[in-house]
Amino acid sequence: MAENNVGKGLLIGFLAGGIVGAVLALLYAPKSGKELREDIKTKAEGYLDEADKYIAEAKDKAKDLINEGKRKSEKLISDAKVKSDELLRDAEKIFGDAKARVSDTVTHGKETIGSEASKLKEAVKAGVDAYKSAKSA
Repeated sequence: MAENNVGKGLLIGFLAGGIVGAVLALLYAPKSGKELREDIKTKAEGYLDEADKYIAEAKDKAKDLINEGKRKSEKLISDAKVKSDELLRDAEKIFGDAKARVSDTVTHGKETIGSEASKLKEAVKAGVDAYKSAKSA
């Protein structure tokens, strides 16, 4: 970026120096007023044409830079979308795995609780039966 500013300043300096030098050369040249004015007009038109060319080139370079920036930003956005989609898929997979593990754990817990509850019921029933038989004897 700094190189563009230096180049731009250098070009403007050369153009300004060239204009001043040309005007001074024309003013000190031994010519008539009409010839001098014609030479100044010709040189001025030449410098204006050069300035127009420089401006047109600068516009083209600016358009190229803008288009390049747009392409890069579109690529960055596209890459970001791809990455976010990948992250979403990974997160959904992790969530699904965790959900399956929790479901397995809950199912196993229910089975264990059911089994233990059955054992407890049998133990209570055996205790009640033993109490009744001990009371009746």
